[in-house]
Amino acid sequence: MNPWEKLTEEEKERLRYVDTHILWHPFTQMKEYETENAPIIIAGEGNYLIDIDGNRYLDGVASLWVNIHGHRVKEIDEAIREQLNLIAHSTLLGIGNVPSIRLAEKLVQIAPKGLTKVFYSDNGSTGVEIALKMAYQFWQNQGIKEKRAFLSFYNAYHGDTLGAVGVGGISLFHQIYRDIVIKSVKVPSAYCYRCFWNKEPKSCDKECFSALEEAFKKHASELSAVIIEPIIQGAAGMIPWPEGYLKFLRGLCNEYDVLLICDEVATGFGRTGKMFACEHEGVSPDFMVLSKGITGGYLPLAATLTTDRVYQAFYDDYEKLKTFYHGHSYTGNPLACSAAIANLELFEKNKVIEKMQPKIKKLSQLLQRFWDLPWVGDVRQRGFMVGIELVKDKKTKEPYPLKLRVGHRVIRSARKKGVIIRPLGDVIVLMPPLSITEDELEMLCDVVYQSIEEVCSGIDS
Repeated sequence: MNPWEKLTEEEKERLRYVDTHILWHPFTQMKEYETENAPIIIAGEGNYLIDIDGNRYLDGVASLWVNIHGHRVKEIDEAIREQLNLIAHSTLLGIGNVPSIRLAEKLVQIAPKGLTKVFYSDNGSTGVEIALKMAYQFWQNQGIKEKRAFLSFYNAYHGDTLGAVGVGGISLFHQIYRDIVIKSVKVPSAYCYRCFWNKEPKSCDKECFSALEEAFKKHASELSAVIIEPIIQGAAGMIPWPEGYLKFLRGLCNEYDVLLICDEVATGFGRTGKMFACEHEGVSPDFMVLSKGITGGYLPLAATLTTDRVYQAFYDDYEKLKTFYHGHSYTGNPLACSAAIANLELFEKNKVIEKMQPKIKKLSQLLQRFWDLPWVGDVRQRGFMVGIELVKDKKTKEPYPLKLRVGHRVIRSARKKGVIIRPLGDVIVLMPPLSITEDELEMLCDVVYQSIEEVCSGIDS
């Protein structure tokens, strides 16, 4: 008997009540959620989610960008079970554990050149906090006290803890906390569809490059580090950086002696078509933050990788007090690390990155027809990271009023058609598991196309 078939109608109703009246969902207005009868997931199979009524949904956003190989993957399941037979958790404070050691070795082997040290935490936000604190203390440990600031970008998202919020740049998420977070120097991001300088991509003078260089010239002496989502800004609505921007930034960091933090929480583990987004421009950062796909979408884990140069600034006699005083109770959890090792082995065994390439091309082809919809202003893609921006007026780029909740209505329509996706405002996001088939990509795009047409044409009428 399937797990959903074991539930009585009374138990289902109790689950729905608790889900809407006791459980507080993230990034969710609960007043709205109470009325939606949203799916409650009980199982998964391949690239599909299954709810308590037995309905199946294509997992179009990889369970919030974390799932890699699909659900219930034999090799990862077995790795976790094997580790459970040994031990579920052991601290890394002052002692080691086998899976965390083996994973650290694997991560260093596949990371960009120069990243030789691994510090674990629990999620992307904490991984970013570690990079920020390490970068700050790196200079303080050397007596360079003036380097206390960070540079970050408009539309950036690096997590929800206060350090990560301080270097974030999405007003909707971050503005309310402005008085309680670290301050950072903000630079306009290269949102080409809605250019900060009102230029067109084909005729601009690369004002975004110039603005970045000017910020370095003005603030370099006080900057400890700059943080960026390489190649594409995720939570901002899948906004790609212009070609060469990341490499240009690396050059400025070298010239002005500022540390570079690449937040690969969303972009890492194949999402952009390479194992890490930095690889697209041959960039090796001073810090690389990993999470989301690191365990294949199984368990919470993050890793902050850094260089020998950074490490040596902390390496000294105890009484010098240069230790990095930071840690988490579940740092290097053996179960999570075991899942991550199995995940990386699957990348190699199944040639995941290689097999993605024709699917990326297929997805690009499937997205072409979206341009013909009168409500689609922009279609953005980097690998399996896609943003489809909906607008009220295609010519003027006028957005829909917030109260219409257009993006949300589109994803609810898609849900009725058997696809689960999640918008970023009125940007429809597609970010499926890397294991999705070409047929499933066709289904995903067909459903999203139909849902946009259904919702937006209804608004027009």
